[in-house]
Amino acid sequence: MLRIAVQSKGRLYEDTMELFSEIGIKLSSAKRTLLIASTNFPVEVLFLRDDDIPQSVADGVADVGIVGENEFVERNENAIIEKRLGFSKCRLSLAIPKEEDYKGVSWFEGKKIASSYPHILNTFLKKQGISAHCHVITGSVEIAPGIGLSDAIFDIVSSGSTLVSNHLKEVEVVMKSEAVLIGNPELSAEKREILNELMFRIDAVQAAEGKKYILLNAPNENIEDIIAVLPGITSPTIMPLAKEGWSSMHSVLPEKRFWEIIGKLKSLGAEGILVLPIEKMIM
Repeated sequence: MLRIAVQSKGRLYEDTMELFSEIGIKLSSAKRTLLIASTNFPVEVLFLRDDDIPQSVADGVADVGIVGENEFVERNENAIIEKRLGFSKCRLSLAIPKEEDYKGVSWFEGKKIASSYPHILNTFLKKQGISAHCHVITGSVEIAPGIGLSDAIFDIVSSGSTLVSNHLKEVEVVMKSEAVLIGNPELSAEKREILNELMFRIDAVQAAEGKKYILLNAPNENIEDIIAVLPGITSPTIMPLAKEGWSSMHSVLPEKRFWEIIGKLKSLGAEGILVLPIEKMIM
Protein backbone atom coordinates (compact mmCIF):
# COMPACT_ATOMS: atom_id res chain seq x y z
CA MET A 1 0.00 0.00 0.00
CA LEU A 2 1.35 3.41 -1.03
CA ARG A 3 0.47 6.33 1.25
CA ILE A 4 -0.06 9.69 -0.46
CA ALA A 5 -0.11 12.92 1.55
CA VAL A 6 -2.56 15.45 0.11
CA GLN A 7 -3.56 18.99 1.11
CA SER A 8 -6.68 18.82 3.28
CA LYS A 9 -8.49 21.80 1.74
CA GLY A 10 -8.19 24.57 -0.81
CA ARG A 11 -7.59 24.70 -4.54
CA LEU A 12 -4.80 22.14 -4.51
CA TYR A 13 -7.08 19.68 -2.69
CA GLU A 14 -9.79 20.15 -5.32
CA ASP A 15 -7.34 19.78 -8.22
CA THR A 16 -5.83 16.65 -6.64
CA MET A 17 -9.23 15.02 -6.15
CA GLU A 18 -10.03 15.77 -9.80
CA LEU A 19 -6.75 14.11 -10.83
CA PHE A 20 -7.57 11.01 -8.77
CA SER A 21 -10.93 10.80 -10.50
CA GLU A 22 -9.34 11.13 -13.95
CA ILE A 23 -6.83 8.34 -13.28
CA GLY A 24 -9.51 6.03 -11.90
CA ILE A 25 -8.66 6.06 -8.20
CA LYS A 26 -11.76 5.71 -6.04
CA LEU A 27 -11.72 6.58 -2.36
CA SER A 28 -13.66 4.56 0.18
CA SER A 29 -15.56 7.39 1.84
CA ALA A 30 -17.32 10.51 0.59
CA LYS A 31 -16.82 12.07 4.02
CA ARG A 32 -13.20 13.16 4.29
CA THR A 33 -11.26 11.83 7.30
CA LEU A 34 -7.55 11.92 8.11
CA LEU A 35 -6.77 8.69 6.25
CA ILE A 36 -8.81 7.10 3.43
CA ALA A 37 -7.99 3.96 1.46
CA SER A 38 -8.76 3.55 -2.22
CA THR A 39 -11.27 0.83 -3.08
CA ASN A 40 -9.67 -0.09 -6.41
CA PHE A 41 -5.97 0.79 -6.24
CA PRO A 42 -3.30 0.02 -3.59
CA VAL A 43 -3.04 3.56 -2.19
CA GLU A 44 -4.29 5.39 0.86
CA VAL A 45 -4.64 9.16 1.11
CA LEU A 46 -3.43 11.09 4.15
CA PHE A 47 -4.88 14.60 4.47
CA LEU A 48 -2.51 17.22 5.93
CA ARG A 49 -1.76 20.93 5.92
CA ASP A 50 0.20 21.82 2.80
CA ASP A 51 3.26 22.98 4.75
CA ASP A 52 3.38 19.65 6.64
CA ILE A 53 3.49 17.48 3.51
CA PRO A 54 7.22 17.81 2.64
CA GLN A 55 8.30 16.81 6.15
CA SER A 56 5.81 13.93 6.31
CA VAL A 57 7.28 12.51 3.10
CA ALA A 58 10.88 13.06 4.20
CA ASP A 59 10.21 11.38 7.55
CA GLY A 60 8.41 8.41 5.97
CA VAL A 61 5.03 9.19 7.52
CA ALA A 62 3.83 9.30 3.90
CA ASP A 63 5.56 7.63 0.97
CA VAL A 64 4.73 10.37 -1.53
CA GLY A 65 2.88 13.66 -1.48
CA ILE A 66 1.20 16.16 -3.76
CA VAL A 67 2.17 19.68 -2.80
CA GLY A 68 2.86 23.09 -4.31
CA GLU A 69 6.45 23.40 -5.50
CA ASN A 70 6.69 26.63 -3.50
CA GLU A 71 6.05 24.75 -0.24
CA PHE A 72 8.45 21.97 -1.23
CA VAL A 73 11.28 24.39 -1.94
CA GLU A 74 10.56 26.51 1.15
CA ARG A 75 10.60 23.53 3.54
CA ASN A 76 13.84 22.19 1.99
CA GLU A 77 13.22 18.65 3.25
CA ASN A 78 14.93 15.42 2.18
CA ALA A 79 12.46 14.40 -0.53
CA ILE A 80 12.61 14.37 -4.33
CA ILE A 81 10.33 15.61 -7.09
CA GLU A 82 9.00 12.53 -8.85
CA LYS A 83 6.75 14.36 -11.31
CA ARG A 84 5.45 17.81 -12.18
CA LEU A 85 1.68 17.73 -12.39
CA GLY A 86 0.90 20.87 -14.37
CA PHE A 87 -1.98 22.22 -12.25
CA SER A 88 -2.41 24.69 -9.36
CA LYS A 89 0.04 27.03 -11.05
CA CYS A 90 1.11 30.27 -9.40
CA ARG A 91 4.21 32.37 -8.87
CA LEU A 92 6.12 33.79 -5.93
CA SER A 93 6.70 37.48 -6.49
CA LEU A 94 7.93 40.64 -4.85
CA ALA A 95 5.37 43.44 -4.74
CA ILE A 96 5.60 47.05 -3.58
CA PRO A 97 3.17 49.96 -3.11
CA LYS A 98 1.91 51.01 -6.54
CA GLU A 99 2.99 54.63 -6.10
CA GLU A 100 6.65 53.67 -5.69
CA ASP A 101 9.07 54.30 -8.56
CA TYR A 102 10.69 50.92 -9.21
CA LYS A 103 13.82 50.78 -11.35
CA GLY A 104 15.29 47.44 -10.35
CA VAL A 105 15.95 44.96 -7.59
CA SER A 106 18.28 47.41 -5.83
CA TRP A 107 15.08 49.14 -4.62
CA PHE A 108 14.88 46.47 -1.90
CA GLU A 109 18.25 47.36 -0.35
CA GLY A 110 17.68 48.03 3.35
CA LYS A 111 13.93 47.45 3.05
CA LYS A 112 11.66 45.32 5.25
CA ILE A 113 9.82 42.60 3.30
CA ALA A 114 6.87 40.68 4.74
CA SER A 115 6.62 37.04 3.66
CA SER A 116 5.63 33.50 4.59
CA TYR A 117 8.53 32.20 2.51
CA PRO A 118 11.73 33.40 4.22
CA HIS A 119 13.95 30.62 2.84
CA ILE A 120 13.12 31.30 -0.82
CA LEU A 121 13.21 35.06 -0.31
CA ASN A 122 16.55 35.14 1.50
CA THR A 123 18.09 32.81 -1.10
CA PHE A 124 16.98 35.17 -3.86
CA LEU A 125 18.19 38.31 -2.07
CA LYS A 126 21.58 36.73 -1.37
CA LYS A 127 22.01 35.84 -5.06
CA GLN A 128 21.15 39.43 -5.98
CA GLY A 129 23.56 40.86 -3.40
CA ILE A 130 20.72 42.68 -1.64
CA SER A 131 20.66 43.23 2.11
CA ALA A 132 17.07 43.38 3.31
CA HIS A 133 15.12 42.20 6.33
CA CYS A 134 12.50 39.46 5.98
CA HIS A 135 9.61 39.96 8.38
CA VAL A 136 8.02 36.51 8.68
CA ILE A 137 4.24 36.66 8.75
CA THR A 138 1.54 34.04 8.22
CA GLY A 139 -1.71 34.95 6.55
CA SER A 140 -2.79 38.25 4.99
CA VAL A 141 0.74 39.13 3.93
CA GLU A 142 -0.59 41.63 1.40
CA ILE A 143 -1.87 44.03 4.08
CA ALA A 144 1.57 44.45 5.70
CA PRO A 145 2.71 47.57 3.76
CA GLY A 146 -0.63 49.30 4.27
CA ILE A 147 -0.46 49.01 8.06
CA GLY A 148 3.23 49.87 8.31
CA LEU A 149 4.61 46.38 9.01
CA SER A 150 6.80 46.33 5.91
CA ASP A 151 7.92 48.22 2.83
CA ALA A 152 7.09 45.37 0.46
CA ILE A 153 5.82 41.80 0.35
CA PHE A 154 6.94 38.47 -1.10
CA ASP A 155 3.99 36.17 -1.63
CA ILE A 156 2.03 33.87 -3.92
CA VAL A 157 0.40 35.56 -6.91
CA SER A 158 -2.20 33.90 -9.13
CA SER A 159 -4.40 36.46 -10.87
CA GLY A 160 -2.93 39.52 -9.18
CA SER A 161 -6.31 40.82 -8.06
CA THR A 162 -5.36 40.67 -4.36
CA LEU A 163 -2.37 42.91 -5.03
CA VAL A 164 -4.50 45.42 -6.88
CA SER A 165 -7.08 45.56 -4.07
CA ASN A 166 -4.27 46.31 -1.61
CA HIS A 167 -2.69 49.03 -3.81
CA LEU A 168 0.37 46.93 -4.62
CA LYS A 169 2.15 46.14 -7.86
CA GLU A 170 4.15 43.04 -8.80
CA VAL A 171 7.73 43.96 -9.70
CA GLU A 172 9.82 40.76 -9.58
CA VAL A 173 8.81 37.15 -10.25
CA VAL A 174 11.20 35.07 -8.15
CA MET A 175 9.78 31.59 -8.74
CA LYS A 176 7.09 29.88 -10.79
CA SER A 177 5.29 27.07 -9.01
CA GLU A 178 2.92 24.20 -9.78
CA ALA A 179 1.72 21.07 -8.03
CA VAL A 180 4.42 18.40 -7.82
CA LEU A 181 4.44 14.77 -6.78
CA ILE A 182 7.26 14.34 -4.27
CA GLY A 183 8.61 11.08 -2.92
CA ASN A 184 10.72 9.64 -0.13
CA PRO A 185 14.11 8.75 -1.67
CA GLU A 186 14.14 5.37 0.12
CA LEU A 187 10.92 3.80 -1.16
CA SER A 188 10.82 0.02 -1.15
CA ALA A 189 10.73 -1.85 -4.46
CA GLU A 190 7.09 -2.78 -3.85
CA LYS A 191 6.03 0.83 -3.24
CA ARG A 192 8.13 2.02 -6.17
CA GLU A 193 6.20 -0.35 -8.43
CA ILE A 194 2.88 1.11 -7.26
CA LEU A 195 4.23 4.64 -7.73
CA ASN A 196 5.36 3.81 -11.27
CA GLU A 197 1.84 2.59 -12.12
CA LEU A 198 0.40 5.77 -10.60
CA MET A 199 2.71 7.96 -12.69
CA PHE A 200 1.89 5.93 -15.81
CA ARG A 201 -1.77 6.81 -15.33
CA ILE A 202 -0.93 10.47 -14.76
CA ASP A 203 1.20 10.48 -17.93
CA ALA A 204 -1.72 9.04 -19.89
CA VAL A 205 -4.12 11.71 -18.62
CA GLN A 206 -1.63 14.49 -19.34
CA ALA A 207 -1.04 13.15 -22.85
CA ALA A 208 -4.80 13.28 -23.48
CA GLU A 209 -5.11 16.96 -22.59
CA GLY A 210 -6.16 19.07 -25.55
CA LYS A 211 -6.98 16.04 -27.73
CA LYS A 212 -10.11 14.24 -28.96
CA TYR A 213 -10.56 10.63 -30.09
CA ILE A 214 -12.44 10.27 -33.37
CA LEU A 215 -13.98 7.34 -35.26
CA LEU A 216 -15.35 7.61 -38.79
CA ASN A 217 -16.29 5.61 -41.85
CA ALA A 218 -14.66 6.52 -45.15
CA PRO A 219 -14.67 5.35 -48.80
CA ASN A 220 -11.45 3.46 -49.57
CA GLU A 221 -10.64 5.64 -52.58
CA ASN A 222 -10.32 8.68 -50.28
CA ILE A 223 -8.29 7.08 -47.49
CA GLU A 224 -4.94 8.53 -48.59
CA ASP A 225 -6.44 12.03 -48.79
CA ILE A 226 -8.05 11.58 -45.37
CA ILE A 227 -4.77 10.38 -43.84
CA ALA A 228 -3.18 13.61 -45.03
CA VAL A 229 -5.56 15.65 -42.83
CA LEU A 230 -6.12 13.09 -40.05
CA PRO A 231 -2.83 12.45 -38.27
CA GLY A 232 -2.80 10.07 -35.34
CA ILE A 233 -0.24 9.72 -32.57
CA THR A 234 1.70 7.58 -35.08
CA SER A 235 -0.88 7.07 -37.87
CA PRO A 236 -4.63 6.48 -38.06
CA THR A 237 -5.96 2.99 -37.36
CA ILE A 238 -7.79 1.59 -40.41
CA MET A 239 -10.11 -1.45 -40.41
CA PRO A 240 -12.26 -2.78 -43.30
CA LEU A 241 -16.04 -2.62 -42.92
CA ALA A 242 -18.62 -5.20 -44.02
CA LYS A 243 -19.77 -2.59 -46.54
CA GLU A 244 -17.62 -3.17 -49.59
CA GLY A 245 -15.27 -0.33 -50.49
CA TRP A 246 -15.45 1.29 -47.05
CA SER A 247 -13.21 1.32 -43.98
CA SER A 248 -13.41 2.48 -40.38
CA MET A 249 -10.73 4.92 -39.27
CA HIS A 250 -9.69 5.81 -35.73
CA SER A 251 -7.40 8.67 -34.75
CA VAL A 252 -6.60 11.43 -32.27
CA LEU A 253 -7.15 15.09 -33.12
CA PRO A 254 -5.70 18.21 -31.51
CA GLU A 255 -8.59 20.09 -29.92
CA LYS A 256 -7.46 23.45 -31.30
CA ARG A 257 -7.88 22.24 -34.91
CA PHE A 258 -10.79 19.90 -34.27
CA TRP A 259 -13.59 21.65 -36.20
CA GLU A 260 -11.26 22.64 -39.03
CA ILE A 261 -10.29 18.98 -39.53
CA ILE A 262 -13.88 17.74 -39.20
CA GLY A 263 -14.89 20.05 -42.04
CA LYS A 264 -12.18 18.63 -44.29
CA LEU A 265 -13.16 15.05 -43.44
CA LYS A 266 -16.78 15.68 -44.42
CA SER A 267 -15.70 17.17 -47.72
CA LEU A 268 -13.73 13.94 -48.41
CA GLY A 269 -16.79 11.76 -47.92
CA ALA A 270 -16.34 10.74 -44.28
CA GLU A 271 -19.55 9.50 -42.64
CA GLY A 272 -20.69 8.33 -39.20
CA ILE A 273 -18.19 10.61 -37.45
CA LEU A 274 -18.12 9.85 -33.73
CA VAL A 275 -16.09 11.71 -31.08
CA LEU A 276 -15.24 9.99 -27.79
CA PRO A 277 -13.60 11.29 -24.59
CA ILE A 278 -9.99 10.28 -25.06
CA GLU A 279 -9.45 9.55 -21.36
CA LYS A 280 -12.03 6.76 -21.60
CA MET A 281 -10.01 5.17 -24.39
CA ILE A 282 -6.80 5.34 -22.32
CA MET A 283 -8.11 3.66 -19.19
